[in-house]
This record gives sequence, C-alpha cells and structure tokens, in this order.
Amino acid sequence: MASGYTMMDPICLVENQNNQLTVNPTALEILDKISQPVVVVAIAGVYRTGKSYLMNRLAGQNHGFLLGSTVRSETKGIWMWCVPHPSKPNHTLVLLDTEGLGDVEKGDSKNDSWIFALAVLLSSMFLYNSMNTINHHALEQLHYVTELTKLIRAKSSPSSGEAGDSDEFASFFPDFVWVVRDFMLELKLDGHTITEDEYLENALKLVPGENPKIQYSNMPREYIRKFFPKRKCFIFERPTNNINLLQHMEEVSENQLECSFQVQTKNFCNYIFTAAKTKTLREGIIVTGNRLGTLAKAYVDTINSGAVPCLENAVITLAEHENSVAMQAADNYRQQMAQRVSFPTDMLQELLGLHTDCEKEAIAIFMENSFKDDNQAFQKKLEGIIQKKKENLLLKNEEESLKYCQAQLTQLSEPLMEGISKGTFSVPGGYILYSEEMNKVEQSYELVPRKGVKAMEVLQNFKQSQAAIKECILQADQAFTAWEKDLKAEKAKAEASEREQELLRKKLNDKQQQVEAQETSFQETIAQMNKKMR
Repeated sequence: MASGYTMMDPICLVENQNNQLTVNPTALEILDKISQPVVVVAIAGVYRTGKSYLMNRLAGQNHGFLLGSTVRSETKGIWMWCVPHPSKPNHTLVLLDTEGLGDVEKGDSKNDSWIFALAVLLSSMFLYNSMNTINHHALEQLHYVTELTKLIRAKSSPSSGEAGDSDEFASFFPDFVWVVRDFMLELKLDGHTITEDEYLENALKLVPGENPKIQYSNMPREYIRKFFPKRKCFIFERPTNNINLLQHMEEVSENQLECSFQVQTKNFCNYIFTAAKTKTLREGIIVTGNRLGTLAKAYVDTINSGAVPCLENAVITLAEHENSVAMQAADNYRQQMAQRVSFPTDMLQELLGLHTDCEKEAIAIFMENSFKDDNQAFQKKLEGIIQKKKENLLLKNEEESLKYCQAQLTQLSEPLMEGISKGTFSVPGGYILYSEEMNKVEQSYELVPRKGVKAMEVLQNFKQSQAAIKECILQADQAFTAWEKDLKAEKAKAEASEREQELLRKKLNDKQQQVEAQETSFQETIAQMNKKMR
C-alpha cells in the first residue's frame, strides 16, 4: 500500500552555502519514506515578493516557510514541505520554496540560475512570482528562463544541441503560472475588460522590430511561450494597507485581510490543487517521493561536477537506483529458503523443489518493482545471485548430511568396534559373528530418518574402512573351508560392486534432477517475463 509522510514544518532540500549546492540527507530520508505519487509545486521570483506566504497557504497554514519582515532574503536554497494532497487521494503535495532571485547580498548570480533550473526540473507546476505588473522590467527579471537551454539537456547524445533540446523541453517542462502581487491596474485592453490569462498572453506578445535591443527583450517572451505551452496568470491586490500587518503576515488572521485578496487567494489555491498534475517523466513514468529524492540528488551531483543535468541520464540513474532496490528480491529468496529448508533434506528433489518455489517468488517481486530494465541486465544479475545461493545451499545440504550420517554411524557401530578391539571375532566362527554385527549396524542405520543425500556414500565409506579388518577376520576363521571362504569373499565383492553401482546410479539420478530443476526454473522465468510484457 502506498504510504505518505506528513511534515509539521518545512525542511531545506537543497542547501545553498558559499555558492555551493548540497542536498540535505535528512530531506532525502523523508522523501524516501514517501512511496505515493507526488504533485510538486515550486515557486521562484525576486526576493521579498511574498513567495513564502503563498506556499504556506497551499500547505493550509499561515506560517511554515519563513516570510521575513526585513529587506533580507529569508529563504536560502530550496525548502520543501510535504503534506497530504487535499484533493488527490493517495498523493502527496510537495511544495518547494526557492530563495529569492537577484539577492544583492549574493556574490555569484550563477547560483540563481541553478536554483531556477532545479525548480523547473523537479516540479510539475512552476509558479513565478512578481510584483505590480507584467512589464518590460518584470520580463527582464525573468531572464533565467532564457538560460535553461544552457543549463539543461534533454538527451545525453552529443548530437543533441541547444536547439534540438529546446524543442523537446515543452514536452516535459512543468505547467507555468505567473503570479502578479500588489496589482493596482485595471484589467482592460483597448477599452475592453480582459481576463488574467489574456493579460499574460498580451504581455508575452513579441514586440515587432529588428533592433537588437528589441530582439533581446523578446527573448524571455519567446522562451516562455516555447517552453511552457500551458500557462496561467493570477493577479493579487494588496492584502492590506496596514504596514504593520504586512510586516507580520504569519500572525495575521484572514478576516484582517482585504476581502478581494481573500477571494483571490482561495481561487489561486483551488486552481493549484485541481490543475497541478502528478509529476511524471518521459514515457509516463510516475514520480514518487523516493524517486523525487533520487532525481534531486542526481541533478545536484551533476551540477557540482561541472556538467549539465540531462533528463535522459536522470531516468537512467533512477532506473539503476530502483533496480538496485528491486535486487533485494535476492534477500527474499535467502530468507524464504532459510525458513523452509531443514538441513539435511531427505531427498535432493525436496531442496530443488523449495528452490524453485522461492526463486519464483523472488523473480515475481523483482518484476513488480523493477524499473526500465529493458535489456534484463538486472534480472540476469538477480538470477545469477540466486543461482550462486542455490549452489551454496546444495553444498551445505551435502555437508550437513555427511556430518549427520557420520555421527549416526559412529554411534551405531560402537558395539562392533568394541568387539573388534576385544578380539571377540578372533575365534572359529568369528567371521559369521562379525557379519551379523555388521548387518545389525546396517539395518539400524537404514532406519535412521532424514539422513540426506550423503547417506549411501557415508555407509559405503564405512564399509570400505572395515574391508581390511573384515579380511583379517576372514583369514583367521579356521572354521571355514577354502571353498566357503572363496564363496563368501566372492559374495562380498558382488555386494560391494552392487553398492558401487547403486551409488553411481544415485549420483546420475541426482544430476538428472538438478538438470530438470534448472529447466523448470528457466521456464518459470520465461513465464514471468511474458506476464510482465503483457
């Protein structure tokens, strides 16, 4: 069953210190606990424009993400807040609040570009927050969008350049929402009332002209239109004219805010909850919390290495991580065999049958959890691990059988060995007495349960160890005639030969059973693969 994780407070996901990005291990641990699909909403914008307030409202709280009441930017790096999605059952809403862009206290603006790019890469809905109006200055501040082609690649192949990549960005980039705060104008164009979305689209119209300055100013408009085909705009009036309240928004109740602002906030939240999609990758791969953590770490590691994050490689990294986890099916095989097998097994077929059942379960678990194992590399690796474990179990089964049978035979042959040491059989008719005692040992040994696969071999070795003693007793027994001696010796040889033949037949039979079990395992694997393909 899919599991979520509710955080009481936000936590920093990507730390930005000394112009160095690092992923917070504690945040990754939280994401690793979330196996539900995630809806990821990220917000970016110039610092001190009220981004954190909106994200708190989406979390259903007045406080959480730090708002700050001074001119200093409060949010550093990317902060994360995971809450149950209010309208999508069994989904987790992941809110990402990014540090303010253009903070004058930061020495390197390159990190702004990476923070912006990470927010785009990780989100399924991207919010851009600005103040007052969408004008030339506001579009200039959004120059980060024009740098995305330099900071992100769609494919790993060298042949894919910026132009080829940018054409594909729209297919996996998040939906785009422009939020305009403290909007004071009338929504009118050429004397006609327009919608918020029409206001945005009009602002994104390219300015005609060949002048380089005009073309440069058109670049953000062009890239927004190209990268984000699904766009939405929300305008917010000033929440209150009370300066003291504005400086302590986390302590302000809703009824202290302007009614129009309350309505706009409600409409905004409802749209995000309804329209923001589950985060997916190419080929419709659904991103869960643990997958989001893997992606975040992969992207940041790539950035720190000096390379450019590549979405194709990120999917490969995700596949390697998930299939490595799926490889834990080998542990399931080991645990199940440990629970079901009692060494030594009475027959080889008993062990091989248990192996087949546990291998089938392990491969089914792998198939259920495997991720884009297109060339079956991880499945073959799993089968190799299970095969090695099976060989170790077969060896252990033989060792346990050998040890057990030797101990039983040693105990059962004590009277025989005591008689030999006392000279009990060094008398006329001693060979008959010895043979009778040996028969008792064999009959008692035959009744011992679950001796295992080495039962016959241990008995044969014991008899071979008695061969010299047996011959001495036979020669010392003057009661036998030469003919009787020859006859019994011949009979003993025939019995020995028969036992050798029986041992050989058993070994051949055991080998045949192993081959049949291997074939059964192979057929089951094929069946599992066909089932998954269907």
